[in-house]
Amino acid sequence: MQIVTCPEAATPPDLRTQVRELQDQAWPPGPAGSPPAPPGPVHDPALQPLSLLLVDDGRVLAALDILTKDIEHAGRRYAAGGLSTVVTRQDVRGRGHGRRLVGQARATMAARGLDLGLFTCDRPLRSFYESAGWQHLPGAVLVGGTAQAPFPSDRPGFDKVTMAGFFSPRALRDRAAFPGSRIAVHPGDIDALW
Repeated sequence: MQIVTCPEAATPPDLRTQVRELQDQAWPPGPAGSPPAPPGPVHDPALQPLSLLLVDDGRVLAALDILTKDIEHAGRRYAAGGLSTVVTRQDVRGRGHGRRLVGQARATMAARGLDLGLFTCDRPLRSFYESAGWQHLPGAVLVGGTAQAPFPSDRPGFDKVTMAGFFSPRALRDRAAFPGSRIAVHPGDIDALW
């Protein structure tokens, strides 16, 4: 078993096909009978999507993408990353594969020099992410979309919590500015909320 790390666009085709199948199972692309999603990248290339895949003998067991961009919060600029499209193959869930990959993503963000990692997850998944080293930011709301068309994580019908990892000394020093705040990540229209 190994973790394969590569830019999303450079993921080997056989692995990318498996990842898309897992993503389509987790988040069906549309009504029954609609065509499958095209095989190309899922994310906006401007967010420098980096895929992490847990692979066992050519079979993708779990996958996620790290998206990155600079953000401004409380008057300071940070190199930030977020987790997106975190998925584990249904027949191998409960074996720690997703936790291993999510923990590796945290280490990868820190090793790549990001100041912090921020993302939202469904409320019931909070303890899963905490078990992989992420911390809950109480009351924090991520604002996705664009500045002109914001997409906040506290919108009606969502039950999300915000998770974070603080990596750089500056981010560690400033972390008190994040709980209970609205954090504009604005990843764009394609990745409305990473």
